[in-house]
Amino acid sequence: MSSDSVEEYLEAIHSFNERGEMARNTELAKKLRVAPPSVTQMIKKLAKEGLVDYTPYKGTVLTGKGMAQAQKVVRRHRLIERLLHDFMGLETVKVHEEACRMEHSLSDEAALALCRALDSPETCPDDERPIPPCPLDVIDCEECERLRGDGADKLLTELSNLKPGERGRVDFVRAGTDASQRLLDMGLTSGTEVEVVNAAPFNGPIEVRVRGTSLALGRGLATKVFVEVEDGRLDRAHPHGPHH
Repeated sequence: MSSDSVEEYLEAIHSFNERGEMARNTELAKKLRVAPPSVTQMIKKLAKEGLVDYTPYKGTVLTGKGMAQAQKVVRRHRLIERLLHDFMGLETVKVHEEACRMEHSLSDEAALALCRALDSPETCPDDERPIPPCPLDVIDCEECERLRGDGADKLLTELSNLKPGERGRVDFVRAGTDASQRLLDMGLTSGTEVEVVNAAPFNGPIEVRVRGTSLALGRGLATKVFVEVEDGRLDRAHPHGPHH
């Protein structure tokens, strides 16, 4: 699998998952302009790499590892769209295709620099979808300037994106004082290993194991915790719970 091809698939699956939908093979084939059998073959390969969970006849959802990789691509893509639209005057209907051509060659460090140059935009111009969050533990562009590149190569995503059986290590928390204190009281501090025990695909609370203790965590609160996902295949539980 070429890295560009993998990124295209992860980005396409992300476009469905961010709307709370499973990515069906027929719709992926249409979006990517490839034959349905080719999609099925690629999805199976991505599943073997631990990047997606695939349920035949239902669809595909990104794992935490897959989401972390997809968010990097989507972030680059949507930052490029803003550059093309806001600074180069390209029409909205054209920015997507142009960004698709450029996203694979933009480094993480260049993406961080582009974000600062654009003053940390929150949405892309063509359909106003949110730009995935900055992968650095910073509060503003000035701090980003000092830390640029430090940690940008990590596979980071929100804890809420991990699937049952997936593990990660807390990298940082991005939340207000009250929420940060609640997470601290739960033991979700930097460097702590956390495992998702159970979770619905797109909504509802998630059950996590922290320091040998199981905790129920609201999904909104889980989005405040950024974890570095383990690279490599994971022994994941069935996405619908231990009884399946």
